[in-house]
Amino acid sequence: MTQDITSLAVQLEPLGLEDWRYYPVVTSTNDLALTWAAEGARDNSLVIADTQTAGRGRSNRQWVTHPGAALAFSLILRPTEDEIACLPRFTALAALSLLAALDQFDLKGSLKWPNDVLLAGKKTAGVLVEAEWQVDRLAALVVGMGVNVTPEAVPPAADLRYPATSIESELGETVDRWALLASILHTLMHYRDRLTAPDFIRLWNDRLAFRGEKVNFRFPDGSVRSLTVTGVQSDGRLILETPQGETLHVVAGEIELAGRDNGS
Repeated sequence: MTQDITSLAVQLEPLGLEDWRYYPVVTSTNDLALTWAAEGARDNSLVIADTQTAGRGRSNRQWVTHPGAALAFSLILRPTEDEIACLPRFTALAALSLLAALDQFDLKGSLKWPNDVLLAGKKTAGVLVEAEWQVDRLAALVVGMGVNVTPEAVPPAADLRYPATSIESELGETVDRWALLASILHTLMHYRDRLTAPDFIRLWNDRLAFRGEKVNFRFPDGSVRSLTVTGVQSDGRLILETPQGETLHVVAGEIELAGRDNGS
C-alpha cells in the first residue's frame, strides 16, 4: 500500500494540485469532497479512493469500486462567474478529459449524453457533478468520476442497465491507474481554459456518441421515443429529431439502444 501511494504521489506532483487526499476505503469520494469543500478546500483539491462501497451515479444509481480495479476520484472546483454561466459543461469537461487520455492508447471512445464514456459502444466510465451551496450562492462543484480500468471493475452482466467494459479489456494490456489519473487531470486543467468558449461545444459534439443515429430516448416521465441524435447545444441540452423532422431540445432523460444487441 505504501508503494502504491508513493507511485500516486509521483504521478500527481507535476500537476500542481492545491491538495489531495487518498483513502484506501470510502463510501463515496463525492461525499468526502463535498464535506471538504464546505470546510474551505481550495480549487483543484482532489479526493481519491482505492475502494468505494457506496459510490453513485445519476438518479442515485450505485457505483461500487473494487480494490485495485478502477479509478474513483472527485475533484473540487471553485467556478468563476463566467464558468457558472456554463455549469452543464462541467460533466462533459471530465468526460472529454478521459477520452483525450484514452486517445493516447489509440482507444477511440465517445461521450454518451450526458455523462457516460463509452469504449466499443460499452460503458467504461461515468461522471457525477454535484454542487456545494452556501445559502443561495454556488460555492464549489465536485466533479466525481468512476472509471473501469481492469475487467474486475465491470459488474456481472445481469446487474447492468447498459453494456459495460473496461479499459484493459479493450486495450488488451495492463494500465497504470495513477498515470491514467494524472493524464485525465492534466487534460481537464487544459480543457477548463476552453470551457466557456464556443469551441468547447465543438469538442463535445465531435465526441458525442450516436450522433446522426437513431436511438430510443427515455424521457423523465418514463415514455420512450425513437429519435435521431443530432448534437448538443451551447447550454448542454441534447438535440434530437423526430421521424417527422421536428427538433427537440432535452435537458433530462436517457439514451437507450435501438436496433442493437445490448449484450454486445
